[in-house]
Amino acid sequence: MDLLDTLTAKGLRRELPSREEALAVLATTDDELLDVVAAAGRVRRQWFGRRVKLNYLVNLKSGLCPEDCSYCSQRLGSKAEILKYTWLKPEQAAEAAAAGLAGGAKRVCLVASGRGPTDRDIDRVADTIAAIKGANEAVEVCACLGLLSDNQAERLKAAGADAYNHNLNTSEGTYGDITTTHTYADRVDTVNKAHGAGLSACSGLIAGMGESDEDLVDVVFALRELDSDSVPVNFLIPFEGTPLAKEWNLSPQRCLRILAMVRFVCPDVEVRIAGGREVHLRSMQPLGLHIANSIFLGDYLTSEGQAGQADLEMIADAGFEVEGAGQVTLPQHRADVAAAATAGHGCGPAADACGSGGGCGPCGGHGAEEVPAAVGAAAATDGAGTDEVRSDLVRVRRRGAGTELAPNA
Repeated sequence: MDLLDTLTAKGLRRELPSREEALAVLATTDDELLDVVAAAGRVRRQWFGRRVKLNYLVNLKSGLCPEDCSYCSQRLGSKAEILKYTWLKPEQAAEAAAAGLAGGAKRVCLVASGRGPTDRDIDRVADTIAAIKGANEAVEVCACLGLLSDNQAERLKAAGADAYNHNLNTSEGTYGDITTTHTYADRVDTVNKAHGAGLSACSGLIAGMGESDEDLVDVVFALRELDSDSVPVNFLIPFEGTPLAKEWNLSPQRCLRILAMVRFVCPDVEVRIAGGREVHLRSMQPLGLHIANSIFLGDYLTSEGQAGQADLEMIADAGFEVEGAGQVTLPQHRADVAAAATAGHGCGPAADACGSGGGCGPCGGHGAEEVPAAVGAAAATDGAGTDEVRSDLVRVRRRGAGTELAPNA
C-alpha cells in the first residue's frame, strides 16, 4: 500500500498519520498533485459530503493594534494603508452581517483588532451578538477578539456566541520569530479557555511566512491535539508596510499540498480555506474545495476577497453545494461531543463548528482612515433571513482603494 492509500485509509478511520507521512505529503511532486488531491478528497467526502460551509467576516474594530505580529497590517508600527476605526455600533455590525447571510453564509465571524478584549469590550460584543441574532435567530456567531482573560469566554457563551477563533499561526519553535509581544503558550491558553467555556474552538495556521515543512507539520499536529472543531488555513498576503512584505513563497501547488496535509491530519474537522486563497491558489481554487469544506464569502478584514457571486458560481461549477442553515457541519460523532459540551454549560445555543481568521490572521488592504458607514440600503433589504441565496447582495461588499466604506462594514 503506497503513501496515499495509507493516508486515505487512516483518514477514513480518523487515525493520526505519522509525522513522516505528513511530511511526505508536502514533498510530493507536481506529477503526483492530482493524486494527492483525489486522496484527500475521499477523506473530505467521507465526513462532509459535497457541502461547502460559507462564513462571513465583520470587522468590528480595525487597526492600531499594540501587538507586533509580523504578518499583520494592523500591527504596531505597520505602514500598510489600511482603514483604522474604533468599534462599530451593534446595528451597523448587524446590517453588515445581513449581506453575508443573504448571500448564503451560515456563520458570522466578529473580529476586533487588539491584544485582547476588556470587560467593556465583551459587553459591546454581547450587544452586537444580540442585534445579529435578533434579526436571524439561526445564525452562528464566532468571536475573534484576541487573548482572553478569565471568565471572558464564559461571558461570550452566555451572550450567545457559538464559537471562538484564535489561531496558533505557526509552530511553537518558530513563534518567537514572528511575534514578541505575546507567546505561543498565550494562544494555546486562549483556545483552551474557549473549550472550557463550552464554545466551539476554532484555531488554524498561516502558511507562507518562511516556515519549513517541519514547522507546518508541527503546528497542524498541535492543532489536532487541541481538538479544535475548525482549522482555518490562511496563506500569507505579504502586504507592503509589514516585515513579511517580501515573503512570496507560495505556489498554487504548494497550497494544495498544505491543505491536503491538514486534511489527512485532521480528517473529520472543518478545514477552511481562509485569507489569501485568491492570491495564491488563483485559478486552482476549485481544486481546494475537493480538500477543504469551508471558505469565507467575499472580503476579509482589511483586504478584498473574491466577489461573493464568483464564490457561489465557483462552488456550483465545481459540483459542490452551499451548506444550508439546517444542516449540521460536523460529522455526527463530533457534533454529539460539541452538543454535550454546550449542554453541560447550560447557556447559549448549541454550535457545530467554528471560524475566522480575524485579528489573528492575515489582513491588509487600502482605504481612508475614518469610521465606516454601514452597508447601503440595498444590502439590508429583501432576502436577509430567508432561504434564498442572494448573490447580488453579497456583491455590494466588494470595496476598492479610495472607497468610503470599510471592506466589511
